[in-house]
This record gives sequence, structure tokens and C-alpha cells, in this order.
Amino acid sequence: MAEDYYGILGVPRNASEAEIKSAYRKLAMKYHPDRNPGNKEAEEQFRRINSAYEVLSDAKKRQMYDRFGEAGVSGPGGGPGPGAGGPFGGGFGAGVDVNDVFGDLFESFFGGGAARGGRTQRRGNDLKYEVEVTLEDAFSGTQLPLRFDKVTTCETCRGTGARAGSGVKRCPQCRGSGRVQMSQGFFSMSQTCPNCGGEGQIVENPCKDCRGAGRVRRQAKLTVKIPPGIYDGATLRISGEGEAGPRGAPPGDLYVLVRVKSDPRFERVEDDLVAERSVDIAEAGLGTTLEVVTIGGERTKIKLPAGVQHGAKFRVHDKGMPKLHGRGRGDLIVKVKVTVPQDLTDEQRRRLEDFARSLHGEGAPSDAQGPHDKGEGGGLFNKIFGKE
Repeated sequence: MAEDYYGILGVPRNASEAEIKSAYRKLAMKYHPDRNPGNKEAEEQFRRINSAYEVLSDAKKRQMYDRFGEAGVSGPGGGPGPGAGGPFGGGFGAGVDVNDVFGDLFESFFGGGAARGGRTQRRGNDLKYEVEVTLEDAFSGTQLPLRFDKVTTCETCRGTGARAGSGVKRCPQCRGSGRVQMSQGFFSMSQTCPNCGGEGQIVENPCKDCRGAGRVRRQAKLTVKIPPGIYDGATLRISGEGEAGPRGAPPGDLYVLVRVKSDPRFERVEDDLVAERSVDIAEAGLGTTLEVVTIGGERTKIKLPAGVQHGAKFRVHDKGMPKLHGRGRGDLIVKVKVTVPQDLTDEQRRRLEDFARSLHGEGAPSDAQGPHDKGEGGGLFNKIFGKE
């Protein structure tokens, strides 16, 4: 039965080269023998996928296949034929670029990435550092000096790893590519050269300071800028301040994790700040004016109306934290806490009982319990202030 190469790859007959390549990559990853060990069906499907791609990726072969079907590309010089194994089997077809097509597959299976036209450059390691700032620092922004150890380029050999007057030579095993081809059964694969570690070069006379590594560990000094409005758990990325890469490869990055200390005066809710302020029962009943100091040191007044309730909130606009990813500031939210005295003088108790009589009638005090009693009925304080 003739093979439908378009059906095997799951693409329409008018599919573009990019669509064919994308479909092939996905299917090759799915049915690759390394991912399906011992699975004969997957192995056969992998062969069919490669056969289809070898034809459809070549413009001339695809044209012949579209005109004459499988017969147009089979046989001598025509294409894969019945027993062809595609790129992992009986060789590469004219339209198959192994570096272009299989670079992603090698990277997925074996790590590191195939070097396309040269040796692999491995960038330096990223570093992570944690700092702690106060809420005031997070409000105004600050600059913090950092000291930490990291791998840096050797100043003696300038990263080459070789002594002065000597140099490096091309690796004889991989011939400077940093990768070697390995054959296993009916397919071949690329892996990092074990002789040079993927560098493509070998140091003949190593530097005495770095011993040929081209890098040494040193203490680094850096000042990191904490922007206004930074929040707890935010991470700042400082490009190029990580460890140096081998043999002149790009350095990694430094990631600074910012922790903001808690502040006894304010609770932060996104860009808003919540401050709790206490008033006594007289101030709550009659109303009062509160003076509040903001995070920026400004003094602002808030007028509380008579009869303000415990837990009431009052908002002062633009007195919170700066917005890290925008303009302006959050708000200051003042939360009212009504406090009830625990110890009363005889005079205060008498006056409070008179107040209770005015609210509940003449008989109320005779049944009232002491101000701290918590038995059934709740006591006089509970009756007056709604604690039941």
C-alpha cells in the first residue's frame, strides 16, 4: 500500500516548508527510539516519519511525489525507498540539513545543544543573592553594597587558560567543533566531545594562576539599586554580573531577591498601607480628630465622626507606597480600634451606670453584672457596647 507522506506528518498538501519541518520535529520527538525503548511500533513509525520528511523537505522530490506518488521518488536515485531509514538510517537525503533539523532534538535528548557550525559556548552560571531592607527603604528606594564570591575571568591569561607566549590548539578528536558523532544501532547522535569538554580547544601550557581553566574565584563588589516601591519577594536581575563563562563565553546574570522587613506601624496591602489607631469609648461616641504620621514622615489629620464604630476604615489618598510599575502612590488606610477600659474608678463606674440607665431604662443596672463579668447576659459593658 502506497504511503501518504502528508498524512504521516499530519499536514495538508499545500503545507509550507516551515509547517512540514515543525510537524516533523514534534513527531520525531514523540517516536524517537530513545523515548520508546523496545517499542517496535514506535520504531517503525519513526522510520516512516523520516522517510516522509526526507521527500517533502526536498523541493524536487516533493514535486515528483505530488505528480507520481511514491513511485516517483522510490528506486535508484529517487528517494528513501521501502527500506530507507531517513536521517537516522541509510544516510541523509539531499534536502535534509542535519544541523538545522536535529539541533533541537540533540539538545532535548542529550543537553547542551548542537553546535551549528562551531563549538558550543556555555555562558557562565547565574548567581542569586538575598538582601533585606526596611519599609522606609522600600518606600524611598536605596542603594546597597554587595560583597560575594564568584568565578571571574583570570586576569593573568585573560581567560584563555594558557600561559603567556603559549596558546591553545584545536581538539584533535572533534576537530574544533566541540561535538562528536556517536553511532548506536540504526541511528546516530551527537554529544559533547569528552576530550575537550565541548570547548573545541585544548590548552597546551596551562596558566599557573587558573591552571588552564581561564577563570578564578574572587570576591566581587557591587552596588545594587533598590527602586522605590519594591515589594517583598521581588527579584532584581542584573545582567552580566553572574559568573564568567569559560573561554570568553558570556557571563551569567545576578539575581537579587529582596526581602522587606515588617513594620510595626503599617501593614502593606499591595501599594496601600494600613495603620491601626486606637480611640477610647468617649472619643468614639463623641467624635474626634486623629493625627497620623505617614510612611514619608508627613503629618495628616483625620476627622472621626461621632459614633464611629470599631473597625471603621478611613482612606487618605496618595499617602501609601510608590507604585513600582506605574506612576503615583497607593493610599494610607487608617483602621479605627475602639478600646474599652479594664479598670474603672467608682466614679467612672457610677457615671457609666447612669449612662446605661439612659439607654436601657431604670431597671437595667439592677440586673447588670460587673464591667468584667462574662456570664450569660454579657454584663453592662457588653450591653452598652454591643459585645453580646
